[in-house]
Amino acid sequence: MAVTIAVLSQKGGTGKTTTVRTLTDVFRRVGLATLAVDLDPQGNLSDYLDVDPTAEPTVGDVLGGRAAAADAIHDDVLPANLGLAEAELTLGGKMGRELTLRRALRDVKSDYDVILIDCPPALGLLTVNALVAADWALLSAEAQYFAMQGVEQALEVIELARDNLNPELEWLGVVLNIADMRTRHSREAYDSLREHFGEKLLEQTIRSSIAYAESAERALSIVDYRPDLGLDYLHVSDELLRRLGLRGARRRLKPLIEAASNGHGPAA
Repeated sequence: MAVTIAVLSQKGGTGKTTTVRTLTDVFRRVGLATLAVDLDPQGNLSDYLDVDPTAEPTVGDVLGGRAAAADAIHDDVLPANLGLAEAELTLGGKMGRELTLRRALRDVKSDYDVILIDCPPALGLLTVNALVAADWALLSAEAQYFAMQGVEQALEVIELARDNLNPELEWLGVVLNIADMRTRHSREAYDSLREHFGEKLLEQTIRSSIAYAESAERALSIVDYRPDLGLDYLHVSDELLRRLGLRGARRRLKPLIEAASNGHGPAA
């Protein structure tokens, strides 16, 4: 059965969707069958993964009970569009609404090694659905003054989901995005998170760069477009695979890290 990871943040602009897109890419490169679930009505992950914008059905149809998850998966992506916002409103009036995604994914979990869920940039019903469906929660935080506050708010929602709906949910950690560790501001944000959350904060940070937007426009992974920046994500992937106990995938990742460290883009 797939390991299911909900990736969330308290607000937008933390690099969360780029993280899900790149982790999906890296996990697939090391032989993990990976399903990417776009649970954000903006549909940015679907765009990043080059899903046809007219593709139907979508995750909104799944949550609305109009389609099975297996029928809404397109090239190992369960896409979203603005119709998801309407589906969220419909969910609000249903009994057991927080369990909808978990039930929907039940029939496809055996087809994958990993399921990554890109949550919307808000801690509402869709995010709660993701947390109830997940085994692990990964937080994305921007390297700025209010990073710790955002992490604490997200942890409150994780605890709510765990206490009431999903007692097996575990906190995988925090990845610090959009960081420039040459600046005092980013270093202070990192040190503050480390002080309060210890080893839950991933050692590797993700550097800020316009190259992420450029690679998305070209439908290229940052791992190929800028191997030097992609190396950040390779190290993040290594940390996550270690925490998940996926040793075989870590071994297969090692040559990709070595290639990127030597200035060569990993093979697709």
